[in-house]
Amino acid sequence: MPMEILLFGLLAVLVVFMFVNGRKRQKQMKAEQEEKATKTVPGVKVLLQGGIYGTIVAYDHDDLDSPALVEIAPGTVIEVHSQAILRIVEPKDDVVIVDDVDSDVVVVDETPLVNDVPVVDDAPVVETTEETRRRLERDADDK
Repeated sequence: MPMEILLFGLLAVLVVFMFVNGRKRQKQMKAEQEEKATKTVPGVKVLLQGGIYGTIVAYDHDDLDSPALVEIAPGTVIEVHSQAILRIVEPKDDVVIVDDVDSDVVVVDETPLVNDVPVVDDAPVVETTEETRRRLERDADDK
């Protein structure tokens, strides 16, 4: 009999602990969601769930079921669910800006370009779809 009372007491303590711990986590998550909602305004850089970075174009704080518009490249705007926004990307503070640049120094980039893409040693050359098709046709004819 005393062993059963001890087990029920232990079970009650565990249930109370789970309840208190769950409520604490819920409050923390709600605070994080509210902070994210207040910071999510047009022009802010965000990270989406899929690992895509973009800039908010439109976002409705009140209706979370309406899609948010995110620009992922200049002129490319996608619609995503508001919950797909993982976090706001804060600008880095450790960027060093050099003010005393010698005005007589001119930096010239002499990297050769192929189709407006720099060619770096040991890096593959980027082909257009048409160039890839022609190369594959030539390879097929050579066989």
